Parts: sequence; C-alpha cells; structure tokens
Amino acid sequence: MLEKYGFKKLFKDGDEISTVVVGMSGGVDSSVSAYVLKWQGYNVIGLFMKNWEDDGENCPAEADFRDVKRVCEVIDVPYYSVNFARQYMDNVFMEFLRGLERGFTPNPDILCNREVKFGPFLAHAEKIGADFVATGHYAQVHREGRDTYLLKGLDDKKDQSYFLCGLNQKQLSQAIFPIGHLEKGVVRQIAEELGLVTAKKKDSTGICFIGERKFRDFMKTYFGNKSGEIRTLDERVVGRHEGLMYYTLGQRKGLGIGGQKGVDAHDVDRWFVVKKDLERNILYVNNGECEELFSIELIATDFNFIPNTPDEKAFKCFAKTRYRQPDQACMVEIKDNGNVWVIFEKKQRAVTPGQWVVLYDVDGKCLGGGLISQKNDCMQL
Repeated sequence: MLEKYGFKKLFKDGDEISTVVVGMSGGVDSSVSAYVLKWQGYNVIGLFMKNWEDDGENCPAEADFRDVKRVCEVIDVPYYSVNFARQYMDNVFMEFLRGLERGFTPNPDILCNREVKFGPFLAHAEKIGADFVATGHYAQVHREGRDTYLLKGLDDKKDQSYFLCGLNQKQLSQAIFPIGHLEKGVVRQIAEELGLVTAKKKDSTGICFIGERKFRDFMKTYFGNKSGEIRTLDERVVGRHEGLMYYTLGQRKGLGIGGQKGVDAHDVDRWFVVKKDLERNILYVNNGECEELFSIELIATDFNFIPNTPDEKAFKCFAKTRYRQPDQACMVEIKDNGNVWVIFEKKQRAVTPGQWVVLYDVDGKCLGGGLISQKNDCMQL
C-alpha cells in the first residue's frame, strides 16, 4: 500500500538485510515509521525510551508503552523498553536548570536528541545489532560520500530539523527519518488504514518531565521562591515576579500586571518582558512592543556545523532563532574562537539567550546550529 506515498522496497532476495532500531514514543509518527521500515524490508526492532522517573500520572510513560505494545503487535515487530532517566537527568535536565539560573530560556529538546535519543539510545541500539536507528522526526537525511546532510522535512508546519541541529556526523550517518517526506495528514491516513491505535492520538506538546503540571509549580521544587520587582524601562515598579527563570523575552501572558497603563496611558494590558537584570533580580517590561525587544545580531556558542565547518569564514544564508519561525536572511561570520556571529537583514523580535539559532541554505539544507549566548552589541566578541 505504500507505493502510492512514494515508498519503495529496498531489499531483494539474497540481499543482506539491515537492522534498524526504531525509537517508539507511543505516538503516530514513530508508529508509522516502524511500519514503513518493515514494509521496505528492514529487520525492525521497536525500542521505547523512558527518560524520566515519575509515578505515571504526570508523565504517562506506562500508557505510552502500552500503545507501543499494541502497535508493534499489529505490525509484527519485537519491542523492548529501556530506561535512560539517569542520562537524561545528568545531560539534559541539569543543563536545563543551569541555563535557567543564568537567565536563559533553554531548549531541552535539542539536548535530548543529541544527548539521549542519538546518544545512549544509539549506543544501546548498536549493542543489540542495529545498523541504523530511526525516529518519527519530520526531517530528512542525504548522504554524499562520507558526508551526511540534514534537510528540512517536507511539511513546513511540522519540520523538526531545528531540533536535530546538534547531531554530529556519526549520529546523522546512522539515522533514518522514514516519514520526513510526508505531510502529517498523510501519516495519520496511513495509520488509520493500518488500524493503529495511535492513528488519532493527540501529539505530545511541552516538556516531557513537566507533563500536565504548571511549569512554575514544578520548577519551584528546584528553585524555591526567588521573587523580585517588575519594573518598566524608566524604573517604575509595576508589580512583582515569582523568579526570573519563569519568564522569557517577549512573553506577554502570566505577568500578573494587567489593568495598568503605560507611561503614555495607552496599550492597557499589553505588557511584554523585554529584559532581565540578574544581579538586581529585576524583570523589565514595557507597555507595548519596543526597541529593546528587537535585535539585529547575535553570538552563538558551541556551534555544530553540518556536515563540517565551512572553509568560508563569512557567508550568507538563512536562520531561525526559534522553532517554526520563518527563515530569516542573514550574514554569518565564524570567529577565530569558534563562536558564530549572525547579522540579520531585518531586526528580529525576542531573540532569546539559551535558545538555539539554526542555519539553512536556500534549498532547505540545515547547516547546523548553536546556543544563543548574546544578542546585540556583538562586535565586542
């Protein structure tokens, strides 16, 4: 049935069959990915990752694993569960906490892909005989000689190459993204045709270790009460915050200062976070968007180029500073210390330290990504 969706059988009689371990999340994307690979002729093994220790109420790993079992039984592939909670805690969650303490807004999904899904998961897959690992990400890989390139997924609304920008060549060379050339609606259609229990299952959103809990309530377990003043840019006190780590640049909701007028008595209730003062524990807001919320440049550290660092130290390309942002034209300069200076053609709203900037060429090829550590006034670096 898959020929109509552009898939082809990959193995003939007498061929040596490759083994692929599929990261099964209990969602429709990984479910269809596993079926596609088996139909193509791979020896498929389903592997469910438990990345957070919880009672199952807020992070329903048990319910997800039940769905994995049902799917694997229908498509007739073996399945296992493996616990990577310690690795997730050490390499993702603790880094997440350190970023919050620095006033950043970290992106744990990028770290999870690099440090868990294509870290210990890949190592475990190799131990049980895998030639490749696969996930249900909406992205694509293209191999040319020894180099492996990361491409956007076909579905612009679901493209997840942004979250895979931290993968190195070894990780990408062993990666398969079976549904990267499909639109989400088609994936659900395939699942319905197969009668999979995940066909209409709602996509998971948010950070897995928080689950259905409120972010602030969960994080108070680790940070306690670090409240302080909320001020306008002219130093007028308009309220109190619960801790700088709970707010991000450009944020409008959840500030608790509605009903107050700005300096010019306009834009009531349109307050935005514009900056944080860590030393004085002050959250700065403005009544309406303002110049301080926009940036023309940034510096990114820990940059991972795909497939490798370009020979050119300066070049034009496109960039995203957050997931689902339209591509933004920019000039990139690689500094001697390895940091990457990105200068945009147009000012960008709410460029946020702790998030990642991801670069693309005109054809949708991901050139890599790095951690945003500074915005504006980057010449000093």
